[in-house]
Amino acid sequence: MATARENILTALHARLSALPATALRGEVLPERIPSEGLLILRDGEPGEPEVTLSPLRYHYQHRAEIEAVVQGAARDAAFDTLVASIGTALDADRTLGGRCDWIEAEAPRPVDLPVEGAASLKAAVIPVILHYTTADPLA
Repeated sequence: MATARENILTALHARLSALPATALRGEVLPERIPSEGLLILRDGEPGEPEVTLSPLRYHYQHRAEIEAVVQGAARDAAFDTLVASIGTALDADRTLGGRCDWIEAEAPRPVDLPVEGAASLKAAVIPVILHYTTADPLA
């Protein structure tokens, strides 16, 4: 049986996989970036939970990250479209089907990365905060 954390991350990856860009989870950056863009979900850190007693519950604000990467001549427009599609996908269901209490993304900080002998990359890490509660920090 998967933990609450794994269920949430799997649901988030599925949500990203529905976008036109290629969505990976925990993978290294491939040599070639698909023309639609690339998303890599990083599991991130659950952080220190707030704890309530009676009943015992652990309240997490888990910080995952989405790496968004585009390449090509129109990379600024493609990056903007890709980031907007992530926002729309997250906004469609802020609880990921009831798996978490709330999901919210922070603003990306894009950078242009030169690639020798190829078009530059435009990339950013988009922090995503996953709010959820469990009865056990290992469950």
